[in-house]
Amino acid sequence: MTDKLPPGPRMPVLLQTLGFWSRPTAFLERCRARYGVPFTIRLVGQPPLVMISDPDAIKDLFQAPPDVLHPGEGARILEPVVGTHSVILLDEGPHLQQRKLMLPAFHGEKMQRLSSLMSELTEREIDSWPLDVPVELHPRLQRLTLEIILRAVFGLERGAKLDSLRALLTKLLTFGDSPLSLLPPPPRALSRVTPLAGFERLGARIDELIYALIEERRREGADREDVLAMLLAAEHEDGTPMSAQELRDELMTALVAGHETTASQLAWTFERLAREPAVLARLSCEIEDGSGEEYLTATINEILRHRPVLPNAEPRLVKKPVTIGNVRYPAGVVLLANAYLVHHDPAIYPDPYAFHPERFLEQAPGTYTWIPFGGGRRRCLGASFALVEMKIAIRAVLARFELAAVGAHPEKTRRRSITISPAHGGTVLLRERASASRSRNSPAPERLPAAA
Repeated sequence: MTDKLPPGPRMPVLLQTLGFWSRPTAFLERCRARYGVPFTIRLVGQPPLVMISDPDAIKDLFQAPPDVLHPGEGARILEPVVGTHSVILLDEGPHLQQRKLMLPAFHGEKMQRLSSLMSELTEREIDSWPLDVPVELHPRLQRLTLEIILRAVFGLERGAKLDSLRALLTKLLTFGDSPLSLLPPPPRALSRVTPLAGFERLGARIDELIYALIEERRREGADREDVLAMLLAAEHEDGTPMSAQELRDELMTALVAGHETTASQLAWTFERLAREPAVLARLSCEIEDGSGEEYLTATINEILRHRPVLPNAEPRLVKKPVTIGNVRYPAGVVLLANAYLVHHDPAIYPDPYAFHPERFLEQAPGTYTWIPFGGGRRRCLGASFALVEMKIAIRAVLARFELAAVGAHPEKTRRRSITISPAHGGTVLLRERASASRSRNSPAPERLPAAA
């Protein structure tokens, strides 16, 4: 056992930051090849970051006591968007209490009730997709996932409020294209004279709309199925409801955690399927036959393994010295379970760079070897929401279109804040499926008279 941090690059911190931003997966792979597992990197404005990809060490990490590791403090770069009451940023008792309040709203059964709305919005979105020309899917999928969040989570209906919030959030989320999104928030006084000033003004306008929506929904008291309604009904242990600040922060958390991540994951899915004709044929056949979803589930598991859009599980700040694996870490270090590296370990996944959904027909994903949603007490609350959304989108697209690859080589990675998306936006060629054309051209079925 050693008290020294694992080795890592000795290049200046600025160069490590640029490498981590501009070549996110290649940078990680080079570090693993040179320094082994685990390794340490250093980024501008951050404490030392230790990348962990050994499953036994990941188990130690996920099972460590909550007072020893603080994931909330490790994710402070998200605070300007999600707010201080976000379940992502809380630790120990406050985190557990907030998670209990939110868990029922994101239960799998609740998500299934929202599936018809997700399907309606997906069909409407893909109606606008052009045929027989290369199309960049990522921005279209961003538009879809934002609409699903606004309708299914925020509970907004069509109209001026939805249009205003959609427009403001779209501007706010473009901040993820900048390397500044990886830096910790500056002191309040400085933020007003930095490039973040416009970001803060935009956030303030969004907050006004969200607080007005919360107040309106409290007065309305209507029984709805959206996530906001479920959160409005939630109560703390002392019987008090969630405050407006808590509700605002959790709504923004759902937006940040469920918008860009799912859009990028779907973009990777279609980019990858377009280059895997055997997988695409088998999946399309299962969808067309309506014979179940075993292969669809395996394909989603594989894309989450192959191209995890969150390459690192939630960072955990060491508060008390702790032994993870065979290394003893001092307070002040941040530990990250690296999903990308564990998912591409040939000792765990033979031929790890191949896209092979069949591997998940043979065995279920491992708790510490398949971690696209993190793990332990901090596993993503929205995992069920994301999986339902992905299944609906994949079914709808493959029922309507045939996919063809654009370009000879798979797309490389591009960083958007903490997520990884296709460098060229998941560009594919769409052709209308013959069966879809026949269905769209056939006369509508006669409506049955309403029951007496």
